[in-house]
Amino acid sequence: MGSTFAPRRLDTDLDRLTRKHAGRRSQTRTDRKRGHYIRARPAGEKPEDIAFDATLRAAAPHQLERKEEATLKDVAFAVHKEDLQRKVRVRRAANLVLFVVDASWSMAVAERMTATKGAIMSLLTDAYQRRDRVGLVVFQKDRAVLVLPPTNSVKLAQTALADIPVGGKTPLSAGLLMAHEVFMRERHVHPDVMPLMILLTDGAGNVSLTDLPPQEEAHQIAAQIREAGIRSVVINMEHAAFDQGLAKQLAQHLEGPCYTLGDLKADALYRAVKLELEGNA
Repeated sequence: MGSTFAPRRLDTDLDRLTRKHAGRRSQTRTDRKRGHYIRARPAGEKPEDIAFDATLRAAAPHQLERKEEATLKDVAFAVHKEDLQRKVRVRRAANLVLFVVDASWSMAVAERMTATKGAIMSLLTDAYQRRDRVGLVVFQKDRAVLVLPPTNSVKLAQTALADIPVGGKTPLSAGLLMAHEVFMRERHVHPDVMPLMILLTDGAGNVSLTDLPPQEEAHQIAAQIREAGIRSVVINMEHAAFDQGLAKQLAQHLEGPCYTLGDLKADALYRAVKLELEGNA
């Protein structure tokens, strides 16, 4: 298993530009009546969770013209439907980082697995006492397997990551589809979860789930992931001398950044994930 390390504050120029809430879990808007009230907006057709302070401010300029109405209704302050303001709330949301790893045979497979395992263990250490979770999907031969269901348990992760088989063909579509299914299940249970997929592959799928060519099928599933609002980062596992740009094409369909094999060390992968999470805060 790749070496782990104690998470630390990153002080690079890139980190200072990206990090908005150092050391804090990501924040997201929520429609539930929980979370910190930050501002108000017109309620429209959803007159619920009313912000009374903002509603009174909206109605105040009209009180002179509504004086007669207030007298007839025996009220001190006349409020109309169009004055109603609804609370906008934010709450700290759990991040779900799902690593999707190509375990088909290649010269880089050992380095790929070492870096992935090290990054997963480091992220779990960083998520200690928080609700953030990490999972792992591995695809090889003709299938994808959820090796590590989303968890914040270091012990479970160590057991699951101890021995992962490698070799065989590259069922890229199966890996992407399983990732999509995992995220959808998690969203059903945890509607406010903030998903991030870390995909490690050369982008060269050669096994289809349907009659479509493997690359076309993978690109279609990638588009579904993008349309579901799932952020993605692609780590291109192809050696620079043989790179056909397939990983970059896949990243374009996912609308996410694409890093190179040279960036793939446990600490570098950890930093890339952290920057992506904190940059969305």
